[in-house]
Amino acid sequence: MTQHDTSASPWYKQFWAWFIIAILGFAVLIGLGLLMIAGLNPDSLVRDNYYSEGKAINLYLDQDRNASAIGVAAEFSIDDVTGDISLQLSGELQALPSGLKLDLISPTHASRDRTVMLRQIQGTTYTGQLENRIEGRRYVELSDPANAGDDGWRLTGEVHLAKGKQYQLTAK
Repeated sequence: MTQHDTSASPWYKQFWAWFIIAILGFAVLIGLGLLMIAGLNPDSLVRDNYYSEGKAINLYLDQDRNASAIGVAAEFSIDDVTGDISLQLSGELQALPSGLKLDLISPTHASRDRTVMLRQIQGTTYTGQLENRIEGRRYVELSDPANAGDDGWRLTGEVHLAKGKQYQLTAK
């Protein structure tokens, strides 16, 4: 005669079976959550038109060489309270531009990039208004928007924006 073991219960009544299933279910939920977050926040550093931007690098290098040839340099400061930008331009420019374009580029988030148009107020002094206060590390580009292309120039640099500091850009 056979004896049946009545102490063994079905699998769905076992603690360890549900513990393993809970771990697997939690992993699936976390994976789906991360997939949703990645879909809603695409990487802004990856550009779709990388080929055309790669071809444009020669234009930028020519602008850097032009800035170096004429010895363009700039010194600027940003008022902490009002956001006023004051810039002094120096160099052997044939004619001073009536306006300048200052790009403050965030190294990580394209949404934090700022472009400020500076207008000439007197001689080599330019001023502009920054709408929102920004701090931290930024790449800076200064150029003459009226003279873009092969004949243009640009200054680039990296600064750490902080209260009460002066920043300098020189041709490289």
